[in-house]
Amino acid sequence: MEGRMTHHPLWNNNNNSTSGIYISASPIPISRTAKSQLSRPWVSVKRPSFTFRFGGSPMEDPLTSSSSSSTTVSPRKNLTTSNHMRHVESMAKLPSGAGKITRLNAVILGEALASEEDDLVFPSENFSRQAHVSSLQKYLEMYRRSVQDPAGFWSDIASEFYWREKWGQQVYFENLDIRKGKIQIEWFKGGMTNICYNCLDRNIESGNGDKIAIYWEGNEPGLDSSLTYNQLLARVCQLANYLKDIGVRKGDAVVIYLPMLMELPIAMLACARIGAVHSVVFAGFSAESLAQRIMDCRPKVVITCNAVMRGSKIIYLKEIVDRALMESAQNGINTDVCLTYENESAMKKEMTKWIKGRDIWWQDVIPKYPVTCDVEWVDAEDPLFLLYTSGSTGKPKGVLHTTGGYMVYTATTFKYAFDYKPTDIYWCTADCGWITGHSYVTYGPLLNGATVVIFEGAPSYPDAGRCWDIVDKFKVSIFYTAPTLVRSLMREGDEHVSRYSRKSLRVLGSVGEPINPSAWRWFFNVVGDARCPISDTWWQTETGGFMITPLPGAWPQKPGSATFPFFGVQPVIVDEKGVEIEGECSGYLCVKSSWPGAFRTLYGDHERYEATYFSAFPGYYFSGDGCSRDKDGYCWLTGRVDDVINVSGHRIGTAEVESALVSHPQCAEAAVVGVEHESA
Repeated sequence: MEGRMTHHPLWNNNNNSTSGIYISASPIPISRTAKSQLSRPWVSVKRPSFTFRFGGSPMEDPLTSSSSSSTTVSPRKNLTTSNHMRHVESMAKLPSGAGKITRLNAVILGEALASEEDDLVFPSENFSRQAHVSSLQKYLEMYRRSVQDPAGFWSDIASEFYWREKWGQQVYFENLDIRKGKIQIEWFKGGMTNICYNCLDRNIESGNGDKIAIYWEGNEPGLDSSLTYNQLLARVCQLANYLKDIGVRKGDAVVIYLPMLMELPIAMLACARIGAVHSVVFAGFSAESLAQRIMDCRPKVVITCNAVMRGSKIIYLKEIVDRALMESAQNGINTDVCLTYENESAMKKEMTKWIKGRDIWWQDVIPKYPVTCDVEWVDAEDPLFLLYTSGSTGKPKGVLHTTGGYMVYTATTFKYAFDYKPTDIYWCTADCGWITGHSYVTYGPLLNGATVVIFEGAPSYPDAGRCWDIVDKFKVSIFYTAPTLVRSLMREGDEHVSRYSRKSLRVLGSVGEPINPSAWRWFFNVVGDARCPISDTWWQTETGGFMITPLPGAWPQKPGSATFPFFGVQPVIVDEKGVEIEGECSGYLCVKSSWPGAFRTLYGDHERYEATYFSAFPGYYFSGDGCSRDKDGYCWLTGRVDDVINVSGHRIGTAEVESALVSHPQCAEAAVVGVEHESA
């Protein structure tokens, strides 16, 4: 079968080898029904059995084993261990004398499309050779050190950044067990740094000042601009000087309510430069939601613009801010300054409602300030930003991230999960109002000296080919988006994709929710022409960066699986009693031990922080998500456990039902919410 795997450098058929990935497949015919079910990991069907064996023999750590041969194990015998490498241990092994594999449900990157028969997509030899993590063995080596020697592992990476003063002898401190006292996480405490300096000045000093930092694409085709790193630093410094001039100091809060203009990351970086704490609010939230956040963090200034076009619709942002500030004032919280950017493509100055003495036009004041600004050096544990998430009680939760650990973690996850190279052009479609926009539009990419695309408009305006028009225009090589958008574009039809080249694309990414296998295959086959690996990332606002994610080039991907943990992350699946479950299983996804990007508290409510994330399973960070681990150790996220549907004693995750629904060709999108029923 052309393009099907017969040999790959990551695996071989020799049972006596102690390295590589072993795959066993039996040539059992697949029925049409079984083919459709293969895209649903929770459905049991009879299909070709294949098993992975990562590294050495099943009970050995491949990095410490001195054995030159493998122990014979029944191919269907499940193995468990308390070893920290359990997520990459095999659960079975090739039977002795398996001989040549004639059929395997796998394809190699760039050689064939992935069909519903194919459960595996292997990186090509060429891709792996050039990747930062080029093999499973390299990953295992790095991962093993990251969990056995986290202080040394992360110190080495942190040392690549600029620190005015290095951290103390204790690299990190953690207590994740509520039974042992206050929950506390610290990384690089005592180290003095500045994330804006590391994003901009450090890259300029290394000779990249004239490199494009940001390409901006407006709502209307043909409306665009760009900033080099030199130009971006100048704009950031002007705003930072203004903020200092009006009394914003280290530790003060600044609320940013802007659409995806270049002024949004500029405002974030300006706050970081002077040690202010920014709180970006998605410029689609209501006045009431904005007011809640203003009243909670009490900002010195609110930064907004007068209006924005989303497709053919105009949104009057300044009027929303006016109502929010009025509501805040009625509750005793007054904000003295509303800095407003004139987004003239959406609305002219003279049409904007104005309150003299409080409202200031950005264009009237910011360009007058100097283009250099001294850096405020902050401790690694000083706060960087607040980002509010919805709370089950109705009050938003102010997730607080600090500077040093977040800086190191976002930069590192960006580099490895996307296999970033200096020649890449990167586009993440997320808004900076969400954590994805913080970590993977602004900080992670710029810390790596990347060129970032920012898009103001709607992805289907003026037609469903807009994304691929932008990809071709800027020669985007890394494209990171949400499954919701993928499914929406699927519905519009392949012709909107195929009329564009997309030859620049090298790596694709998925974020926001589990991507169902059918959408994964469409993304891979149609958008990426079957030659781009997909980094299907699992993480949260609270984690700061990727937790479970493929590393392109290191191991095979399974459509719909987030695969394995990132360096330093120790995920566990526990049962309702908090007992860790080994091997093939389903349960509650927790993390033991801290990682540098972890949030430190909920602003002003540490008790809620402890109760929400650390009380359900003492000793662990509880993600709130369900997770299944298959026999090969791959992780499959099943959605929020508080949304589990209980039917006749069977617990079904909403993500599972949604995936089943959208697997039907006539269903483009689905959202499932459990409702109590008298017969349930």
